[in-house]
Amino acid sequence: MNHIEELKQAIRELHGAEAIHVRTVPVRETHQGNTREGLVEVFDLRGHSQAKRAYAWTDETENPDKESRQVTVLHIYPVTSPEAAVKSTIEQDCRNP
Repeated sequence: MNHIEELKQAIRELHGAEAIHVRTVPVRETHQGNTREGLVEVFDLRGHSQAKRAYAWTDETENPDKESRQVTVLHIYPVTSPEAAVKSTIEQDCRNP
């Protein structure tokens, strides 16, 4: 299974919607000195009651037992862009280390 298919599967499992890949967006976001840089995959959603779009990527972890995690964020205000999706996860990670 390729990277896009893995992210589509994660969206299906976490959000109960089918995902159609739209594009890849390079993103660099910083919050309180914590910077994330990488590619965010943008998906249109079918079958979700609140969101028509989702953002997803694979993020490296600091856990030696788990090298990476799949991150999915729904396009629901205030998350209205790939950049806002990344910023929201940085903020959440800062609150819940």
